[in-house]
Amino acid sequence: MPEPTLDELEIRIAYQDDTIRQLSEQIYRQDQALARLEARCQALEQRLTQMQEQDGEIASSGVERPPHY
Repeated sequence: MPEPTLDELEIRIAYQDDTIRQLSEQIYRQDQALARLEARCQALEQRLTQMQEQDGEIASSGVERPPHY
């Protein structure tokens, strides 16, 4: 197998640099999406906790829930 020329090596490096840049951008986008999902999950957990606390307050106040609940 012949030795690659300097031009061939430079072309390979250019393609590798581009691939690394694309991968880095993809990782950044995925990190941002993950951060948004984590924030939404935390908000939902807080909302669920609040709803459960309100549910407990209604049950302990003696107010009966309608039968369709």
